[in-house]
Amino acid sequence: MIRILLAEDDEAMRAYLSRALENAGFEVIAVDRGTAAVPFLEQRRFDLLLSDIVMPEMDGIELAQRCAEISPATKVMFITGFAAVTLKANREAPQARVLSKPFHLKDLVLEVERLFEDHPVAGNTRPM
Repeated sequence: MIRILLAEDDEAMRAYLSRALENAGFEVIAVDRGTAAVPFLEQRRFDLLLSDIVMPEMDGIELAQRCAEISPATKVMFITGFAAVTLKANREAPQARVLSKPFHLKDLVLEVERLFEDHPVAGNTRPM
């Protein structure tokens, strides 16, 4: 099963995305900021970091950079409602996918599935 770490500061959006991804068969751990995500990345294996870009304390780009240091096998996908932020994300984390808000949940699920269709889930050694 694909394990996703979701970092989204908006409570309603976080619940909405978590529920949709879980209903699609993914395991989801959801946190409200980047600084809360880092300990999870250090302690557990995740196949995907799904992160908002604009968040308090640590933005999604900083979080993706920390993720690359801690867990390089973890894929990264950003979600954002800001076009200018999308450009910055593409420049600073070119390996990450960016999904712009608003989007349909089916599009999110399809993008996550596409990330893993050619590459099986990460086999790094952190515990499940």
